[in-house]
Amino acid sequence: MYKKALASEKTQELLTIDERRDNAINGIYYFLLGYSYHYDADMQQKSQLLLANMALYGSGIARLNYQAETATINNLLRDWENKPDLADAITTFSLTSWVNELKTANEEFNTKYLLRTQEYGDASPETIKSKREETNAAYYALRDRIDALHLLVETPPSPYATVINQLNALTDQYNNLLINRTGNPSPETPETPQV
Repeated sequence: MYKKALASEKTQELLTIDERRDNAINGIYYFLLGYSYHYDADMQQKSQLLLANMALYGSGIARLNYQAETATINNLLRDWENKPDLADAITTFSLTSWVNELKTANEEFNTKYLLRTQEYGDASPETIKSKREETNAAYYALRDRIDALHLLVETPPSPYATVINQLNALTDQYNNLLINRTGNPSPETPETPQV
C-alpha cells in the first residue's frame, strides 16, 4: 500500500525522462554561463540576457518537484519562443537542438506523469483503513479462538498460556508505541483488548 508509486512501470520511465530534461536544462545553463565570459561583448550580452531570463524562474530548475519543473520549463520555453530578443539569442548560439531536446523531454515527461496519475486513479480503492479493519477482524477472531481453546483445556497447565502471554506483551508494546508517537499519554488512547 505504501509503495504504489514504486510499483508502476511508468515510474522508472519518468526517472529516465526527468534525467533527460535535467541534463538539457543544466547543459543550456552551463553553456550560457561559459559564454558569459566570452571576449566578444555581443556574445557576452546575449548569454547574460538568456541567463537573466532563466534566473527569473529561480536557481536550480532541475531540482524542483516534478510539477513545478514541468511548469517552469514550459514558461521558460514560451519566453524563448515569443520574445524576439531571447529567440535571437537562442539562434545566435545555435541552441535550437538543445531547446528542442528540452521541449521534447518535458512534453514526454508530462504525458507519462499524467498517465501514471491516471493509473493510480484507476487502481483499486483499497485503503490503509480498510486493510486495518480487515486485520482487526482477523485478530479478534484469532484471539477468541485461542481464548476458547484455553478455556476448554481439561487438565492444567494450558498449552495456550504462553501464546496468550506473548500476545499480551505484543499488545502492550504496541500501545506504548502509540503513546510515544503522540508524545503525551492520554486516557482516551484506545487500548487493544487483552487476550
